Amino acid sequence: MVLLVFVDLDPELAALGALGGFFVLRTGSRESGAPPTLALAYQNGSSVVYGNPITFRVEKVAHSLRAPEPRIAASIAQQGLAARLWSVMLGCAAVYGRVPDLDAGLLRWDPDAGAPDDLWLSEVRPLSADAATVADVVLHGHLEPLAAALRAHYRIAPGLLWGNAASALVGAARQLGAPARALTAELLAHPLLAGTGTLTGTAFRRRSCCLYYRVPGGGVCGDCCFTRPPRSSPRAASG
Repeated sequence: MVLLVFVDLDPELAALGALGGFFVLRTGSRESGAPPTLALAYQNGSSVVYGNPITFRVEKVAHSLRAPEPRIAASIAQQGLAARLWSVMLGCAAVYGRVPDLDAGLLRWDPDAGAPDDLWLSEVRPLSADAATVADVVLHGHLEPLAAALRAHYRIAPGLLWGNAASALVGAARQLGAPARALTAELLAHPLLAGTGTLTGTAFRRRSCCLYYRVPGGGVCGDCCFTRPPRSSPRAASG
């Protein structure tokens, strides 16, 4: 469990540094070499450096994992970004009692970075840390348009993506312990996440699979709907 003391929301979000790499968020203006905004990525826009940032990221993940098909890499890429977004919001809620507005037009993302995803917020605008606000920022502001952008290019089931989102949320909350439990439970009750799995204490069992078992050397995750990698059709895990 992480023991926390509330402090004021500062422009650098410096207090997140003590929580680990998934929680850190760089802030401030960045004039030169700025990566594209997530708004551009969700709109399937084109970056001078990366072309389409979404497909660039998926191809990078596919190469890194030696994924046998693109939808596997798309799933893993989506879950990685979801984990970063939830971590920042839950971490800020726990440390500051407030959260930053992660507006997709303010949040820059480097699709060529390693893991965890490299995010840069150009302006820190404090918001309430209640579940409705966090859901609006992460689910509606990011994960819905991200899912739409991915599904425009890859054959990937919506249930898989929302299962990934729920898994990433619980994983971030587990790192924080008690300070994040109530907020996490409220978020899991949101219509987009409700039914994605069962939370018992800190243990989560999802009703879908992220497909990681299909990469060379991969296996089932701790919260997977499968207890062992399935041997049937690979489409069995797509929901």
